[in-house]
Amino acid sequence: MTVEVERTFELAAPREDVWEFISDPERRAAPISVVKDYEETGDRTAIWHVQIPVPMVDRTIAIETRDTDRREPEYVRFVGRSKVLNVVGEHELEAVEGGTRLTNRFTVDGKLPGVERFFKKNLDAELDNLEAAIQRDLGARA
Repeated sequence: MTVEVERTFELAAPREDVWEFISDPERRAAPISVVKDYEETGDRTAIWHVQIPVPMVDRTIAIETRDTDRREPEYVRFVGRSKVLNVVGEHELEAVEGGTRLTNRFTVDGKLPGVERFFKKNLDAELDNLEAAIQRDLGARA
């Protein structure tokens, strides 16, 4: 079973300011509650160290991520792979009157029982965390 979620945020900021946050892999990862550590491994590559509270997963999972598509300042897509799950994230930015519309799409494909159930239950809250982090970042610039 695969979990897919899409959420759109309306942000009162120029697209370039939102792009500065969302195109940075570390800033994208930091607000996600299950990401316990992050390490940059190369140009557009990183490892997210994730801890998911599900049976059979009693350790931190290393998810190797790569930005696979970037069109500044309108779109970034990343793919993450591990023995426990694969994830695809997409962030599309559109300039609109008064700011930016940011559309976020995530697909999680779990390889162990409980992983997809966890993300089905929690992925929406993780997007709330992402939106709050972007808002804080934009507020710090004002």
